[in-house]
Amino acid sequence: MKWEQLLSLKRYGDTNKRLRKDQDETRLGFEVDYDRIIFSSAFRSLQDKTQVIPLSKTSFVHTRLTHSLEVSVVGRSLGRVVGKKILEKHPYLQEEHGYQVNDFGAIVAVASLAHDIGNPPFGHSGEKAIGEYFKTGAGKQYKSSLTPKEYQDLIDFEGNANGFKIVTESREGVEGGLRLSYATLGAFTKYPKESLPKKPTKEIAHKKFGYFQSERSFFEDVAAEVGLIKRKIEDEYTYCRHPLAFLVEAADDICYTIIDFEDGINLGLIEEEYALEYLINLVKGAINTAKYNSLSSTADRLSYLRALAINTLIQEAASVFIANEEKILSGEFHQALIEKSRYEAQIEDILQLSRDKIYQSQEVIEKEIAGYEILATLLDRYCTAATHYHTGASSNYDKLILKSEEGNFDYKNENLYTRLISISNYVASLTDGNALLKYQKIRGLKV
Repeated sequence: MKWEQLLSLKRYGDTNKRLRKDQDETRLGFEVDYDRIIFSSAFRSLQDKTQVIPLSKTSFVHTRLTHSLEVSVVGRSLGRVVGKKILEKHPYLQEEHGYQVNDFGAIVAVASLAHDIGNPPFGHSGEKAIGEYFKTGAGKQYKSSLTPKEYQDLIDFEGNANGFKIVTESREGVEGGLRLSYATLGAFTKYPKESLPKKPTKEIAHKKFGYFQSERSFFEDVAAEVGLIKRKIEDEYTYCRHPLAFLVEAADDICYTIIDFEDGINLGLIEEEYALEYLINLVKGAINTAKYNSLSSTADRLSYLRALAINTLIQEAASVFIANEEKILSGEFHQALIEKSRYEAQIEDILQLSRDKIYQSQEVIEKEIAGYEILATLLDRYCTAATHYHTGASSNYDKLILKSEEGNFDYKNENLYTRLISISNYVASLTDGNALLKYQKIRGLKV
């Protein structure tokens, strides 16, 4: 892969090539991408979507919105650190094409900002709830009418693929969705493959999938433009990651490792003094002992250690990337950057404590259970009403359901897969609170 291709400024529908050296330095194309994400309704909805604790009313607990903003900040720093090294190593990118250090930071920042934009309500259990409706719930009736890939899209409903759909899907009067640059879309797609074959290798890029069948042709256009390497696996084609996707992943890994841990401490799920020891083990080589000992409150000590930990991991991830740049460009690097880190053991200790004390806490489990019931109910009402619309068996109840959601999903489409993925996309777009409210109204619990 070549950097001059990977950093493409092309947008959907462009007829002329966008050159970096011709860009207005006061409003670069990659910065326009950032603005388009920030002002999108899909991004704003993240303020009421779960990061760790579903439906939490605790003000200091992160939502998907605050998490995404923090990942973006870390991603920007990572991109700039790496960009500086890349331009030093490949000066022609700056001299001939006009690329600057901040371009790398801007691309990684916007892809990081959008990385959770497709996640359903109620955290990762939301993805599972949608998938299980089609796999083991009432939605399994549609299997025989779908292709294997279409059905796999539904039973393994994936927030990353849904995010790609959100930022690229054309609507009436809005062609190409948000029309982000192809460099940004490439960096955004951490898993550049279809839902099948499922996890064909142990490569990190095959852990999940990055686009639904409905967006396949769009992604293939992006991949061709930025020059992603195409490979055949199990008689199907998959792609190597855009190099900057590794930085987006690292920014997310850094934030959820440190910030989720901090949320667990603030919620009282992890003992403060015990938790501080874990962070100290991660950054003990960088601690200013005199400054640390001068901090009188646990909150200040935690803040100090968090800042040190994030900076330490940014520098480490950037170093791993630069050391493996040639492998990454040739599609031969198959791990998350943090997995190659010298701090991998300390990070795993923190993650294991988070899994034990936070992700499996009673509050999380109880509210995830509620999420399954809420999303399954909404999916069933919408899918049933849409099916009855096409078979001519609509009850008055079905008509009321569709009337109440007019324009929110494409229930009139003749293609079954298009209808089902549209309904799933809509349910996934709901906030935690909005999904709960719709469920209460449908069940007659609130009028």
